[in-house]
Amino acid sequence: MTFSILAVDGTGAIGSAICSSSPAVAARCVSLADGVGGAHSQNVTDPRLGPQLIDGLRDGRPVEEVLAWVVDSTPDIDYRQLLVIDRDGRSAIHSGSHVLGHHGQAQSAHAVAAGNMLARPDLPQLMVDAFEAASGELEVRLLAALKAAIAAGGEEGPVHSAGVAVVRDAGWRVTDLRVDWADDPVELLDEILVETWLPQRDAYVLRGLMPAGAPSYGVPGDE
Repeated sequence: MTFSILAVDGTGAIGSAICSSSPAVAARCVSLADGVGGAHSQNVTDPRLGPQLIDGLRDGRPVEEVLAWVVDSTPDIDYRQLLVIDRDGRSAIHSGSHVLGHHGQAQSAHAVAAGNMLARPDLPQLMVDAFEAASGELEVRLLAALKAAIAAGGEEGPVHSAGVAVVRDAGWRVTDLRVDWADDPVELLDEILVETWLPQRDAYVLRGLMPAGAPSYGVPGDE
């Protein structure tokens, strides 16, 4: 039903990439906070759990303690799959006993990945390996992980939605791209990210932080 990765890089950026057979997966499963960390609530999704994990990280608690706190206090936790990462790349995972189909999880120094209803249980490890092997912007490396998962078979059935999001130091998601329903959402997301969004991303951040000195939009009447 879902495979995903959370990761950090040396710039202080924290990011997420996620893909599912269900619609609008990125809208329901992803929580990120500048300078704090990221969380995913997936499988039989409870969108309340990601913000709870972020709140625990914000309090300065270790990731394992934060995850245990949410797991121990949540009814029906056996149906949930949770991923959490802090700003330094420390991570933790919960996969309940009722997580669907073939499922797996993997961690590295900078990333954590997990999934359910997978074509193969080692898919999260392939995602982490692809992320660590990739270079460039965090968004590009996260997409490399999704593309590696798709190349290895992805889910047991066709996927339809995907998203990539990154926070850095602006106070909002400097990247927040979603494909909510398509036949090949990762390919479409990659096209949007590389060809349209990344060349303009930093200009939009400047417009938010310093509008007087930011570049124009290049449309009629914009000076």
